[in-house]
Parts: sequence; structure tokens; C-alpha cells
Amino acid sequence: MSVAVVTGAAGGIGRAVALRLARAGHRVVAVDVSGRIEEVVAMGGDGTDPSRIDAVQVDLTDPDGPEQVEQAVGDDHVAVLVNNAGITRDARLVNLAGPDFAAVLDINLGAAYHLTRRLIPRMRSGSSIISLASRAYLGNFGQYNYSMSKGAIVGMTRALAIELSPDIRVNAIAPGLIATEMTMGIPDDIRSKMVAAIPLGRMGEPAEVAELVAFLAMAEYITGEVVVIGGGRSLT
Repeated sequence: MSVAVVTGAAGGIGRAVALRLARAGHRVVAVDVSGRIEEVVAMGGDGTDPSRIDAVQVDLTDPDGPEQVEQAVGDDHVAVLVNNAGITRDARLVNLAGPDFAAVLDINLGAAYHLTRRLIPRMRSGSSIISLASRAYLGNFGQYNYSMSKGAIVGMTRALAIELSPDIRVNAIAPGLIATEMTMGIPDDIRSKMVAAIPLGRMGEPAEVAELVAFLAMAEYITGEVVVIGGGRSLT
């Protein structure tokens, strides 16, 4: 059986991706550091059979984390790897504490690097790696560390796409403002200004990102690309 591994699967985008890939016929290994991952899997949703999703609570910054994920894959091959786990620790550079700088890079970039490296030998020709970058890789005020980590994801994606071609496709998705717990925590007045700058006039939904993941997982002639899903607000 083919396996799809999804990290950060207890969050809004990760959960939507896990459910969508399960509906596509994969056995999903849903990974998150939070104990909520068990609850998320048990809930299922969107007509998804929860039995198709295996929850793995693990810290991917721990040296043993990627090995635990590989053990959950079992004897199956990894058809899709979605590197979605990420955090923010926003601050102006002059106020950015060293531990906050390191934590964002360790999780947003380091976890993707270590897990990808571990699972590549478990992939076959036709497998797909999809990493969640962010429109913030273009630069956001107060997100020095976050923008850096997502820019590095873009660089990793493009370099790895060349290295693994033609057997494994590697792409990145750069979401704009998506309606998740993280973005709903933004003060209302600030969030309203952000929405006003989006040509389509609304935030995106996690399910819309999940559909793009499912498409890239199957798109046989796309690799090394960064696809922005931002309601028209891509470069401005």
C-alpha cells in the first residue's frame, strides 16, 4: 500500500491535507508534536474513514523523531511526503531572541530536512515531496526568522528537485492568508487590513490548500516549482 506522510497534521492545513490524501486512497501517517493528533485522527471528517489514518505523536526536532515516523510507515513505500510542520515566533530583528530564532529554523526547516533525508530511500519512482513554504518567503515585517525559514524551504525544494529527478518530484506551496487557528489569532483590525489587500477579498481555506497538495502529488510533469495560493496576492 502507498503511504502519504503529513507533518503538522493536528493543525488546520495539515489536518485538511491528511483527510484529502486519505480520500485519494493513501494510508496516511499523520505526524504532529501535539497530543491533539490522536483526537484529530479519531474525528475523521469530510467522509474520510479514520482507519486510513495513523496518528504519530513525535517531535521531529528530536534525533529519534524521523526514525519513529519511518517505523510507522512499516513495510509500505512512501508515495507522498508533505512537510507542513511549522511555527512562528514573530518579532522585529532588534527584539528577536536567540532561542526564538533557532526554534523557528529548527522546526520549519530542520524538521523538513531530517525527515525528507530519512524517507527518500523509502520512495519509488513517481513519488512526490511537497513542502509548505509561505508567501512570507518574499519577506514580511516582523517575520525575519519565519521568512528566512520559508525562503530556505524554497531553496531546498529547487535543489532537491534537480537531485532527485527524474524519479521523485519535489515542489513547494506558498500559501497566503489561510483561515487557520494561527491566522485567526491575529488581531481583528490587522487581519481585516490583510484581507483587504487580497484581490479575491477573502482568506483561503485549508481545504483549498489540500486540493493543491493532492494535485501536485499526482502532477507528473511538475517539479522544482513554488506554487503560490494567495487569492491573487502573490508578489505585492
